[in-house]
Amino acid sequence: MQTAPKISLPFFLASVALACFTLPVARAQQPDLPKDEYVKAHYTKYEYRIPMRDGKKLFTAVYVPKDASEPHPFLMDRTPYNVGPYGEDRYPEHLGPSDEFEKSGYIFVYQDVRGRWMSEGEFVEMRPHIDEKKSPQDVDDASDTYDTIEFLLKHVANNNGKVGIWGISYPGFYTSASMIDSHPALVAASPQAPMTDLFKGDDSYHGGAFMLSANFGFYAFFTPQTEPQMPHATIGFDFGTPDTYRFYLNAGNLNNLDKQYLRGGNWLFTDQVKHDTYDSYWKARDLSQHMKNIKCAVLVVGGWYDAEDLSGPYKTFYATSKFNPETPTTLVEGPWVHGGWARSMGDHLGDVTFNARTGEYFRSNIQFPFFEHYLKGRGAAQPKAVVFETGTNVWRTFPSWPPQAATPKTLYFHAGGKLSFEPPTEASSSDSYVSDPAHPVPFVGYTTDTVPQRYMVDDQRFASYRPDVLVYQSDILEEDVTIAGPISPKLRIASSGTDSDFDVKLIDVYPENYPDPEEGTGRPNKRILDAPPLHMGGYQQLLRGEPMRAKFRDSWEKPEALTPGKMTEVDFTMPDLFHTFRAGHRIMVQVQSSWFPLTDRNPQTFTDIPSAKPEQFVKATEQVFHQKDAASGVEVLVMPKP
Repeated sequence: MQTAPKISLPFFLASVALACFTLPVARAQQPDLPKDEYVKAHYTKYEYRIPMRDGKKLFTAVYVPKDASEPHPFLMDRTPYNVGPYGEDRYPEHLGPSDEFEKSGYIFVYQDVRGRWMSEGEFVEMRPHIDEKKSPQDVDDASDTYDTIEFLLKHVANNNGKVGIWGISYPGFYTSASMIDSHPALVAASPQAPMTDLFKGDDSYHGGAFMLSANFGFYAFFTPQTEPQMPHATIGFDFGTPDTYRFYLNAGNLNNLDKQYLRGGNWLFTDQVKHDTYDSYWKARDLSQHMKNIKCAVLVVGGWYDAEDLSGPYKTFYATSKFNPETPTTLVEGPWVHGGWARSMGDHLGDVTFNARTGEYFRSNIQFPFFEHYLKGRGAAQPKAVVFETGTNVWRTFPSWPPQAATPKTLYFHAGGKLSFEPPTEASSSDSYVSDPAHPVPFVGYTTDTVPQRYMVDDQRFASYRPDVLVYQSDILEEDVTIAGPISPKLRIASSGTDSDFDVKLIDVYPENYPDPEEGTGRPNKRILDAPPLHMGGYQQLLRGEPMRAKFRDSWEKPEALTPGKMTEVDFTMPDLFHTFRAGHRIMVQVQSSWFPLTDRNPQTFTDIPSAKPEQFVKATEQVFHQKDAASGVEVLVMPKP
């Protein structure tokens, strides 16, 4: 639910190259054709208000190919972000997930979900699924999709009786919901970056910490509506400064932020803040518990560097595979940001390059063949896992995920900032730092007014220089080390506070002689008048980072205070990764107690954090043990050597 995913409206994302015809020299060049010319020339648009079982009507735009030589399948996208342009004489620039679909013969369907824009009904944030529907009034997104498909099959001519559905982010959630007790005509579904469990790792909370900057930025413009309406221009929130670190620090606690700036006018944001434990509100919205009776083939798509819905694809894939073992289910993961596979080449992120056009590869070699196979009977099915291995930058396939060959090994912390697969032997050993909520560790090393998606691979050298960040680093690797699957920090800590966050970051450290992107002058040059040069030698590339709020160490439902000075275990799991640390690199782990304003500040006092008083935000001394009977480290799944 964060800024980047949901600003991306229905994903008309692939470009159509329109030719510019050059006439003989003596004649002028013709002007470019309108961008919607291809769609308008090849499709007829219809608009329906489709009745649901409870009588509410959902606005639906349908684009039917003018070529009636053969029946066509439906390809549907359900969204809360509007299906404009509205009006049967108005056409979008593109249709479908990518260019290949637009020219292959599909009936494209776009629907405003219940309670959004031109659709009737009440909008409910991630509307809970109803397993047992007892009356026509028991509606959810599974039933709305079912009723929509029933209508389309009966009222849209020249269809082949087969339906596919796809969506990214919030539309990914609607795609997942449509698969449950799926309509017999729904034969293929691709939930992409789906919101799945908002409290446990998707947009709202990570490790019990509130994803502050992204959620406030999103709900400043994503507001409730009370009746059908046409989309209207929105004005972005004025922070009054390009430095959101300073803005959020000055805003105080979360309730004050809501009251002072949103003026309590968006109950969607208020709900996020108010429900700060894993209560019934969140449990009802965990769609992974309901992924049953799925009969359609499933292609789950996610990005290794998705800043918004990183865990949703894994939870959806695992739940679908568990509850529906006979259903063809594939996981695809590439080196992408949120939705990056749909709108970019995927050849780099920030300063990190992947030496391949991964987005283009996905669109033409994975996504398009998937729908062609199940909706038109062409080609072959996809394997269980199609994943991009970063570090070596190659695509690989596996019959299961995580790969069965991967075995658990722990990267242990040692005295002197050492990191190795060997456990510590010291009888007594630890490191400590002072965490100050008045001076939290920033999540990027530069000024920003948003959550830049590139932060997921940004250089962490800025953080390693701070005294409130612990750094553990391996020796230079003599051979490649490949990890595949979830990452599990296992910390033994003590704090002088009654609550604290423990943010753990797994990092790939480049060799000191790693080449810069461009050739330099051959020697250091102090005459730098423009932007500073990028030096990749010693670059500390973030691979995975997650917070863990210590009060949730034993229960998400019933938080428990820390006993000051008492050693305790803080164990948690971070989302999957597939990465090779190359020979000559180092492996690094950083531990800190704030990551601001990516997450809200922990006052380090056991209290109701959204309403914490200024005097409750106190310094705390954090101690991390690395001794024989209290070893701290990070467990990873390591692939065998080839």
